[in-house]
Amino acid sequence: MAETPSPRNDREEPAPAPPAPRTSPLAPFGDPVFRMLWTVWFAANIATWMNDVAAAWVMTSLTTKPLWVALVQTAATLPVFLFGLASGALADSIDRKRYLLFTQGWVAVVALLTCALLLAGQMSPPLLLVLMFANGVGLAMRWPVYSAIIPEVVPRAQLPSAMALNGVSANASRIVGPLLAGAIIAAAGSAWVFVLNAVLAVVSITFLARWPRVHRPSPLGREPLLSGMRVGLQFVAQSARLKAVLVRIALYFFHSAALLALLPLEARRLGGEGGGAGTYTLLLASMGAGAIASAAFLPRLRRVFSRDALVLAGTVVQALATVCVAFAPHAGVAAPAMFAAGVAWLSTVNSLGVSAQLALPDWVRARGMSVYQMAVMGGSALGAALWGQVATMTSLTTSLAIAAASGVLTMVAGALLVVDRKIEEDLSRSSVLKAPDAEAPAVDGRIVVDIEFHIDPARAGEFRVLMQESRRSRLRQGALDWDLLSDVHDPGRFVERIVDENWTEHLRRFDRVTAADITLRERKLAFHQGESPPRISRWVSDPSARG
Repeated sequence: MAETPSPRNDREEPAPAPPAPRTSPLAPFGDPVFRMLWTVWFAANIATWMNDVAAAWVMTSLTTKPLWVALVQTAATLPVFLFGLASGALADSIDRKRYLLFTQGWVAVVALLTCALLLAGQMSPPLLLVLMFANGVGLAMRWPVYSAIIPEVVPRAQLPSAMALNGVSANASRIVGPLLAGAIIAAAGSAWVFVLNAVLAVVSITFLARWPRVHRPSPLGREPLLSGMRVGLQFVAQSARLKAVLVRIALYFFHSAALLALLPLEARRLGGEGGGAGTYTLLLASMGAGAIASAAFLPRLRRVFSRDALVLAGTVVQALATVCVAFAPHAGVAAPAMFAAGVAWLSTVNSLGVSAQLALPDWVRARGMSVYQMAVMGGSALGAALWGQVATMTSLTTSLAIAAASGVLTMVAGALLVVDRKIEEDLSRSSVLKAPDAEAPAVDGRIVVDIEFHIDPARAGEFRVLMQESRRSRLRQGALDWDLLSDVHDPGRFVERIVDENWTEHLRRFDRVTAADITLRERKLAFHQGESPPRISRWVSDPSARG
């Protein structure tokens, strides 16, 4: 990558980012686009909860085995783990509005098919799991594109509030969805829940179609899917901050999944001879109410406590609530515990979600958030299956108690062992570096860039340490390979070598440079000696010469 300005002698570490200005929890609602998107997201979340409640209840009518009931959640969440990255790569390269419209249409078709099979009396446990898997594919496509759109709509200072409002949407729907589903199941049957889901999806399509968003395609063309997926994974692999968030969110959902996956059976136990349908709705609504209530004071908590402290506190409260539900003698005890679980859920997920968003530049945001969601759904899917199996082998109470204890222990261990350096970099796009003004090479091969540094040999150790940061930066931008070469005969001569997949991918890296990359570049240039900047050479490999 071209680095032409003269070197500087400033070797100071970048100053820490100033604290975010205080904003109202409702400030994002001042933007009409955010209001529209929030409404669509609210409707989508209502449909999701109605779908989950109806599917779980249908499964309990088809079989009473805990493993089959728990697998409903696994089937619904596993597609996000399997297809989330591909969805994120598409959302980063195509028209996000059209993609979001397509996902809503997919969900509507699956809901209508589920309804038809139920009315025809052809539903079975395996077929229900297949349909829930298909619905999960729609969720896998929808979530990354929505997550990527929100930061482009609201200012950075309002991002925590916007995500908290999205959490309110998710948890208000946790109340509205189950209540609607319960009422429809009682009055007309489970099949009609899926009809309403399809209607909500169509209404959302109508709202989105009126959104005047203009898609601005890259002049370099659409990024190939496989290449986009590779770059997304590389970014995650080279981001210590994002990896720390992914470990914690996966651990949290792996253990918290026990409560939601086994809640239908707990509701039947607490509901007595009445069957528990009303109890199940009450418990889900209590959890949603807790999450909504916590959103009001979450901005104040963020000013007093760090995000890590909120995550740990949320984990402990979640564990205590899970144990309370496991041993509750009746719904009057379980409902307040579910309220506390809702408070813990929003506090933890919002804190980790904000950390993930701040660790991502715009160009890879959908891919990064898709990996985040993969961690969420992968943890949920595996946790639901495991704790369902534990409940089958032991009891509901034992499974929930083990999940609660294990959740606290592993989250504490994760916080101690996974290091994120606690540095918040400025990932806003920078236009300081310009792409080379040159024709594409005649040979379509890999591009090798050599940047030659001459430094004080006494500082070679410091330089090598800094160049490891450069390695992470280049790979995050999408470079295929990176190496640091030192001259055998000249201890002060080093060559940084970057390999790109082709000329187009080489040019893409210039569009991905952030302010943090420029700061790192200045620190590297401070090591360089001489009046002229480091010499840059570009080479193209000839595939025909490989034999």
